[in-house]
Amino acid sequence: MILLRLLPVIWAVSSKADFFQFDSISNVSTYYFNYIYCNIWEGECQPNQDDATQQVPSGDFWSVFPQDYMQTLSEWYCSLGQCCDTGDCRITNNITGLARDLELRLHGQHLAQSVVLKAVQGFISNPEPNKPLTLSFHGWSGTGKNFVARLVADNLYRDGVKSECVRLFIAPFHFPHAKLVDVYKGQLRETIRDTVLRCQQALFIFDEAEKLHPGLIDAVKPYMDHYDNVDGVSYRRAIFFFLSNIGGMSITDVTLDFWHSGQNREDIGMEDLEHRIRSEAVESQGGFAQSELMSGHLIDFFVPFLPLEYRHVKLCAQDAYAARGLQASEATLDEVAKAMMYVPKEEKLFSAQGCKSIPQRINFFLP
Repeated sequence: MILLRLLPVIWAVSSKADFFQFDSISNVSTYYFNYIYCNIWEGECQPNQDDATQQVPSGDFWSVFPQDYMQTLSEWYCSLGQCCDTGDCRITNNITGLARDLELRLHGQHLAQSVVLKAVQGFISNPEPNKPLTLSFHGWSGTGKNFVARLVADNLYRDGVKSECVRLFIAPFHFPHAKLVDVYKGQLRETIRDTVLRCQQALFIFDEAEKLHPGLIDAVKPYMDHYDNVDGVSYRRAIFFFLSNIGGMSITDVTLDFWHSGQNREDIGMEDLEHRIRSEAVESQGGFAQSELMSGHLIDFFVPFLPLEYRHVKLCAQDAYAARGLQASEATLDEVAKAMMYVPKEEKLFSAQGCKSIPQRINFFLP
């Protein structure tokens, strides 16, 4: 039985030996020793993504394997541990947990709660999607775009955003120089390919997406399109999130119109916002407007994040105190909420910073 389980590795080493360097083999052996020790033997260790011995080697090593063999290899390693319903122990796909988190931990975002849950659930339950899931989150800073992306990662993957199946790119940080866009293209393509080879249901998050160079978005456009495969690799089970401030003003205008007319913000529907966000994205400056992502209609949903009101800020403050094991009084929550800046100037209805700075602000109200 042990010999049978070792056959995939014996075959890999014997048939692909000419492609490997000894240091690559050493890295792989060290990684899987640590993996088995930490995850199957449950040794006392904490995997560290910054430690090369704790990471699955990437780059040219994995590219020599066909994708069907990578799937077999992944199932083989999973078979050494506990049986996983998803076939990959790194993937949990906890839709029930995601629904609960979106309902209880996300405040003032009924549209994002509904659209994200339905989109992710429908995609995960589809055994043969015809393209990757691509969602574009829009709204002011602090309204919950990053928070929702993190909730999705936490519920779809065992290790959340730290999973080797999840890759986060922050446009100004990872791709700061326009003159290096060709270099970034190659690096980004390689990262996406290697991640999907290691983890077919990979999640890619692009923060501040409006600042991406249009050529950079077009470079990864084939991975989001309706292709069976790109250079022999299928990306149809991958997930792409784009987070952007584009559309924030349109979303605020619609929300304010509903408030002026005496309607509840919960009555705002996707039909009131999605076409306006799409139009603003097309007309905006930056990578979105000029990319084939828009002209090719590859974004499945434009998800609006509404500006947050005073009551939502109080709920965020309550959550921040609870995260520290503290229970704040109504008076304290009011103090925190009143310390925020609100707009427009006349109504002072919406928090200008959303909930983004709440965890830092409550430091001033601690005893």
